[in-house]
Amino acid sequence: MIYDDKILRILTEAGSDGLSVQKLSRHVFNASNTLFETVDFEEVHRYVQSFLLKHSRSSDSLVENVGRRGVYRLNPRSAESQQLMLQFSDEEPHEEEPPKPSVDLSLSLF
Repeated sequence: MIYDDKILRILTEAGSDGLSVQKLSRHVFNASNTLFETVDFEEVHRYVQSFLLKHSRSSDSLVENVGRRGVYRLNPRSAESQQLMLQFSDEEPHEEEPPKPSVDLSLSLF
C-alpha cells in the first residue's frame, strides 16, 4: 500500500531482466527516504519481500520470478502488468521541442 506504486514503477523500468530483491528494496528506500521523513531500510526490505512473495504465487500473477533466486520482474503474460506498463509509459513526460531563439525586431538607436 505504502510502497506498491514505487515497486511497480521500478519493476516497469527494470524491464524483462528484472531486479533482485536487494536492489529493488534499495531503489524503493531511496525513493521514499527524504530529509523530513526518514524510513528504516529493514522495514522497506521486509515490505518489498512480502509484496513480491504475495504477488508472485501463481503463473498469471502480477510479478514473476525470473528463474534466478531472488530476482523478480513484471509478468509479461499478466493482463494487469501489461496495463501497468502502458499506464507508466503514458505518464513519462514527452520531450518538448527546444525553444526557438527570439529575433529582435526593434530598431537600433545608432
